[in-house]
Amino acid sequence: MATLAPQAEKAQATAAPDKTGPLKASPFAHWSEGIPADDAIAHVPGEKGWPVVGNTFTQLADPHAFTRRMVETYGKVYKSFAFGGWHVSLIGAEANELVLFNKDKLFSSEQGWGPVLDQLFPRGLMLMDFDHHRIDRRALSIAFKPEPMRHYMGALNSGIASETAKWEGAMEFQPAIKQLTLDLAADSFLGIPWGPEADRINTAFVDMVQASVAPIRKPLPFTKMKRGVDGRAYMVDYLTRETHRRRAEGGGQDMFSQFATATREDGSLLPVDEVVDHMSFLMMAAHDTITSSATSLIYHLATKPEWQEKMRDEIMAVTGGPDGVIGSGGSPRPLDYDHLGQLELTEMIFKEVLRLIPPVPSMPRRALRDFEFGGYHIPAGQMVGINIHWTHHSEEYWDNPYSFDPMRFTPEMVKARHKYAWVPFGGGAHMCLGLHFAYMQIKVLMAQLLQRYRIEPTSGGTDYKPDWQAWPIPQPKDGLKVTFKSL
Repeated sequence: MATLAPQAEKAQATAAPDKTGPLKASPFAHWSEGIPADDAIAHVPGEKGWPVVGNTFTQLADPHAFTRRMVETYGKVYKSFAFGGWHVSLIGAEANELVLFNKDKLFSSEQGWGPVLDQLFPRGLMLMDFDHHRIDRRALSIAFKPEPMRHYMGALNSGIASETAKWEGAMEFQPAIKQLTLDLAADSFLGIPWGPEADRINTAFVDMVQASVAPIRKPLPFTKMKRGVDGRAYMVDYLTRETHRRRAEGGGQDMFSQFATATREDGSLLPVDEVVDHMSFLMMAAHDTITSSATSLIYHLATKPEWQEKMRDEIMAVTGGPDGVIGSGGSPRPLDYDHLGQLELTEMIFKEVLRLIPPVPSMPRRALRDFEFGGYHIPAGQMVGINIHWTHHSEEYWDNPYSFDPMRFTPEMVKARHKYAWVPFGGGAHMCLGLHFAYMQIKVLMAQLLQRYRIEPTSGGTDYKPDWQAWPIPQPKDGLKVTFKSL
């Protein structure tokens, strides 16, 4: 089907009259308070699923198939019972615009993500709303200005070059890039050398991320949640001590030092505990999503060699190619910060990968006031969510949505498409703060790999199709078995 222009179909959503006076940023003190009674959404179509657990395990088993079935059966607004409560899904680009742009401040990101993240990553930017979010986001944005970004790029170039030089031969890519991403985060984000301290921090983060989606939500002995809570305790202690030290010493060029010395609009430093929580959350958000998107990109380049060659040609043209013969003392030329914008095709290929396998497939929110969407009245306090993966694969917005075609992201094609049909980084006020860092890291990685290697599936050729874990962060269950062959 033809794509829809942004003006072709607008989200029909209006806030119900507010009879309580001026808008309050957060009428609910905690995400567990003020949950509407079941009959308040009785008119919304959907299903409860199995007794007690509802659709929890059905969604976990194959969330994309579940969403497709629910949309086909009930339409683009439906309810399902999972993870202990009712959730209302709002599906499509128009729903994405309503929820992410959040023009009328109807939705809380803090209380939407709260059930998943509040024990492990409280007070990160994603768990803040409105003025508090705006003020802290502006303070933290200093870490992504050109000068510190140039510093990060130097660390990325050296760290990626050193590690990827060891990758010749067959390997499982996903665990390798995960470890590299963690090590790079220790270097670029925290400014500490690779070694035992970085390894301990990495272990804590892995435990925290795994606990965020653990079925058992209490930190009982020997559970993922207990390991995650212990990991958070370690990180809070470490980052608190480091914040005080870096403020006393005047900071540095790494991202953590930038956060530690960041000031709000009135000139005041961020509270130490907020610096700790922002840094902890950012490292979590960055390393898992970059790992997922880099793995997805390598999969598509390995199975679509014609696009790998086009990306390699562009990188060679921009960098000038390797400095000598690889394997005989030569090495890939590092990518210069000022050349990032010249890798246009590389970026288009990456965007198509993010369309097909978005690293965050869905996003939760909570309604702060009554509203209407798609002909349904949704009460205040209701947990709602959008589904990015469904929108990225919908024929309403994409021709042949399951085919790989980076040319969808030419300026002309982007302009003709609904603005919220492609949202791997979210949108509105909560658009990913580190998206330019993500693009930079991927481009540096590709520049190092494609000047050095040809990437192929270890077996199966271009028909290689690993089974993917779809949620919470997409990853291939076999680790992505590829072979790096020297050029």
